[in-house]
Amino acid sequence: MSYAAVSRIDPSVTLQEYRQDFNGPTSFANLEEFFKRAPRGTALMQTEEQIRLVTFDVFEQLRRDNILYAEILLVPFMHTSQGLSPENVVEILDDAVGKASSETGVEGRIILSTLRHYSMQQSLATVKLVERFRGTHVAGVDLGAYEAGFPIYAHIPAFQYAAQQGIPRTVHAGEARGAESVWETLKHLRPSRVGHGVRSIEDPALVEHLRKERIHLEICPTSNVQINLFESYAHHPINTFYESGVSLGVNSDTRMIANVTLTQEYEKLHEAFGWGKRHFLQCNLNAIEAAFLPEDVQKRLEKQVRAGYGV
Repeated sequence: MSYAAVSRIDPSVTLQEYRQDFNGPTSFANLEEFFKRAPRGTALMQTEEQIRLVTFDVFEQLRRDNILYAEILLVPFMHTSQGLSPENVVEILDDAVGKASSETGVEGRIILSTLRHYSMQQSLATVKLVERFRGTHVAGVDLGAYEAGFPIYAHIPAFQYAAQQGIPRTVHAGEARGAESVWETLKHLRPSRVGHGVRSIEDPALVEHLRKERIHLEICPTSNVQINLFESYAHHPINTFYESGVSLGVNSDTRMIANVTLTQEYEKLHEAFGWGKRHFLQCNLNAIEAAFLPEDVQKRLEKQVRAGYGV
């Protein structure tokens, strides 16, 4: 959410306040402190007008960043304080994403997210919203939030139901906890992708399992460094994962809090590891393969990416 969007929704917010309260600092004490920034933005996405405005703002940012395809994570239960139901929220976002995609040329899908501290009923309701909106821009389900404080067991029934219905699944793990959390996630929730997953590096057997099973890691280097998971970009394990043959993509995480674009992520990877065209092409092809998309759309995006890289 850009300052332009924030100031349209709440003109009282100054640029200085935006930078202080919405953007994150270069370093947080931990992941929990990172999450504390989120409510400021969420509070400004509680009406239909606000959700539409923010959606168009995000897609315009993506267009300027030369993004071809993006998956937008939304927690439906976090946007109901002014009378919208979770279903209303998804209906509005689905329509807004379709219109924003048409205007900007950025292909978009929606992943509905449940949170670690949510109840079994809330998680199942989230999955059933994905089922209800099958065939729209809603493409899959995610489990997010503070991994260290809340076990996965309340969410197993929802993810089992999602698997039975053929709903694509991704889960945040291996960020606030170590490799054991990723093993647990793969065993009980059976996602095809893992959000972050970077602490998988602590267990070589897990790294090999990820490679062999083509479990895709959604890696967000800047936010990992920002929350002090790693001392610097140069200490981040993304290059080790890449050289090990693990499927991974480069992502910007929560763009507003991390205050980073995908272009800037690429620049940092080039500076830290000498990454170039070969690396970024492969990461993009990995991401397309792992995207929650029909095969024909995946093929179209792959053709666009290969053309863009001149291969």
